Amino acid sequence: MAPLNSELKNKYDRLLETISGYGKAVVAFSGGLDSGFVVYAAVKALGRENVLAVTADSESLARDDKDYAANFVKTIGIPDRHRAIRTNELADENYASNKSDRCFFCKHELFSKLEKFALENDYDCVLDGANASDIGDHRPGQRAARNHAVKSPLLDVGLSKDEIREIARSEGLEIWDKPQAACLASRIPYGDRVTPEKLAMVEKAERVLRECGFRQMRVRHHGKIARIEIEEKDIERFVEPQLRQRISEEFRGIGFLWVTLDLKAFKTGSMNIMIEDGKRE
Repeated sequence: MAPLNSELKNKYDRLLETISGYGKAVVAFSGGLDSGFVVYAAVKALGRENVLAVTADSESLARDDKDYAANFVKTIGIPDRHRAIRTNELADENYASNKSDRCFFCKHELFSKLEKFALENDYDCVLDGANASDIGDHRPGQRAARNHAVKSPLLDVGLSKDEIREIARSEGLEIWDKPQAACLASRIPYGDRVTPEKLAMVEKAERVLRECGFRQMRVRHHGKIARIEIEEKDIERFVEPQLRQRISEEFRGIGFLWVTLDLKAFKTGSMNIMIEDGKRE
């Protein structure tokens, strides 16, 4: 593996130095790259006995991501320093009604529980995986993090998503090339109610695509219509007749009557275009 350039090595050193001053830390670990890297860096800076990775378990978390989180902590030697806690964001009407600030109420639910857990178990702080690539995007969850004094070390030292991947790769972490992930509710257009049934449909549909070999993708839920987003490089393969037939049949079995492919390639946060359109009206 190629060594890090001096600028990136300095950032990584500053990250470890920053975390080393935190004391005992609870890390909100979704199973994704960013929070997974924070777990790894925290263990390296603080020692395994001073770190606990906690995964929020609810209908909004795909089972594959929950399983990935459990497997990742094994690969870095801390299976006993990980636990899942139940969150109940769907019980909050502010979340279920799915306005553009839905993520705030999800993170408020999570951080409230982690804050309480940290206090009761003598941990000094809660960490998350927010980073420099999140700046400028629609991220109401960051407001919830600030309200609960959650620390964002990746953001504090200015590490971007690509830089996190590069460091994780240099450290030999299998998570380095994990596709971007987000909670299942992000597949439902703002204003459409979030329900366990819709989340389950999305989860099953995305599993079908993964089984077909697509890594970075989303299935957007538009009632009886599934709108698939995949990477530009995958579009040519997607239109192969046999593959299209398989996907169409399996999606219909899940409950979608119509299956569509978005002609624009996958883009994280693409649902936020609805917010921008609303501002122009």
